[in-house]
Amino acid sequence: MAKENSLAAGSFWAQLFQLKIYKKTQGRVTRQVTFAVVALICCLAAFRLGGVMSSYHWDGKLADGVLKGAVSAATVRRVVVLLVAACGVFLSYRLVNYTRFADFLISVEAEMTKVSWPSRTELVRSSIVVIVVMFVMAVALAAADVGWLLVLRWLGIRL
Repeated sequence: MAKENSLAAGSFWAQLFQLKIYKKTQGRVTRQVTFAVVALICCLAAFRLGGVMSSYHWDGKLADGVLKGAVSAATVRRVVVLLVAACGVFLSYRLVNYTRFADFLISVEAEMTKVSWPSRTELVRSSIVVIVVMFVMAVALAAADVGWLLVLRWLGIRL
């Protein structure tokens, strides 16, 4: 059991730091979209980290205590943001090529080809039905709300 866990952990780390693409031609679109979304989330998180770092008052302490004026705190903040973004992009690239996850994305793309998509007219008709039902339900809920409000006021309960 312990030997199996160590092999699994070794294969994960081995897969994490290799650069080859797992099953290049299969599930390309799904993997590219997944990579783009995860990389975008990582870059936005890095950008947000830069904003959080600038809002705290550690700039002066960092420049005086650690760097002693050699590099500005803003430069350190930019380097940290770029490193976090680069690590996030690399990890998202490796994620879509990790064996288990790549096989999952390949099967997702294969299943999506089996879906029967509606025609444009069916889509428009269905959307109109959904929007009309939403407005009818909103009117019904508003009427029930006003009705209960009148009943409660008639009973002497003020809201």
